[in-house]
Amino acid sequence: MRFTLESATQINTVRAYSPQELRVGQTVVRASCIITAERLITEWAPVRFEALEAAHLEDIFALEPQIVLIGTGARQRFAPAPLRAAFSARAIGLEMMDLGAACRTFNILVHEDRRVAAALFFS
Repeated sequence: MRFTLESATQINTVRAYSPQELRVGQTVVRASCIITAERLITEWAPVRFEALEAAHLEDIFALEPQIVLIGTGARQRFAPAPLRAAFSARAIGLEMMDLGAACRTFNILVHEDRRVAAALFFS
């Protein structure tokens, strides 16, 4: 799906996504990543959603988000309870959704000036 809304500010938005890649501004991403309004982290260790571990969350927590969206690939899946509890312990909102929903929701929240981070997986 391609997004066409342009913003006058220099914030990261997901311009397009597919099951194989997404575009953040002019950057093409083909592996798991973390995105915020200001940062795009493409060198993130978990390749697949199933590989997500507590140690990987530190990269997200360092960004100090209010809410985190986890795009779990083609279908919505849920992280194990200990991973979800790590967000709760830090009073960070957590939403799990498929990749497309996470991209669309990220764009909305970032334009509302929310401190949001999206951890996105293709599978």
